[in-house]
Amino acid sequence: MKRIGVLTSGGDSPGMNAAVRAVVRTGVAKGLEVFGVRHGYQGMIDGEIAPMDARSVSGIINRGGTILHTARCMAFMEAEGRVRAAEQLARHGIEGLVVIGGDGSYRGAEALHAEHGVRCIGLPGTIDNDIGGTQYTIGFDTALNIAMEAVDRIRDTADSHDRLFFVEVMGRHSGFIAIMASIAGGAEEVLVPEEQCDVATIVARLQLAKSRGKTSMIVIIAEGDEQGNAFSVAKKVAEMSEFKDSRVSVVGHMQRGGSPTAFDRILASRMGVRAVEALIDGATGMMVGIENQEMVLNPLSSTWEKKSQFSPDLLRVSRLLAT
Repeated sequence: MKRIGVLTSGGDSPGMNAAVRAVVRTGVAKGLEVFGVRHGYQGMIDGEIAPMDARSVSGIINRGGTILHTARCMAFMEAEGRVRAAEQLARHGIEGLVVIGGDGSYRGAEALHAEHGVRCIGLPGTIDNDIGGTQYTIGFDTALNIAMEAVDRIRDTADSHDRLFFVEVMGRHSGFIAIMASIAGGAEEVLVPEEQCDVATIVARLQLAKSRGKTSMIVIIAEGDEQGNAFSVAKKVAEMSEFKDSRVSVVGHMQRGGSPTAFDRILASRMGVRAVEALIDGATGMMVGIENQEMVLNPLSSTWEKKSQFSPDLLRVSRLLAT
């Protein structure tokens, strides 16, 4: 193997640049030529492929987002689109690919390998932390810390006005950010997609907290909870209780941006190194993950066959400490 490529795909996450940097510098150190693919699979189809060297990734380890840019590509979901992408890789002599993204990105990588023999290794880049085969994903720790800081700031206002706040964090299909932020931020209640919990139960818990002397409270809601978003839940609570004067705050895309934490920088760096070494060793169709502090390789298919889920004990801890 002489030439490899690296791309970022799907939603951006803090630490992607650190991963790109690690892939490029490891490749160069191992005597490989490294090419960056801009705008994900769409850029691959369009031929947005350019060589990178060690200097091209200087000063990016602390930057959020992705210098390679990212995009969702409907054309790559079709066989014809993958044919065009494979032709572009062949034109540049690229034999192996490091794909930084989530399970949708991995499905594309799996298809590219199966249909065209391009060797692919995945790096888990998503703030939701819901990819199977790894304990942590690149960007989760940063997103969690941003959510926690938001809760801390909102707590000050909630205490000052003796008010109930509903705080919505990201997590369309996963409650990792919500449950961790609820414990770290001392929230009184948390709603996550993994648990069925009706509004009446939430109201009862809030009323109990108020009877115990609490004058301000925070409810954290994952955006994908079955009861709806924070505005919907706040409205339902108001209709069923005396909590009429609540406020809603949506943390939103702030969780995706900003400088990555030390944890995410180190995780992304270790994963990037392992990905290149795996390609050199002949591996393909695998994803780099972290288990018990060690880098491991798992099949790309494990990311969609079994989603990572948080321990139910975290819900118990959150509610026990909220009393």
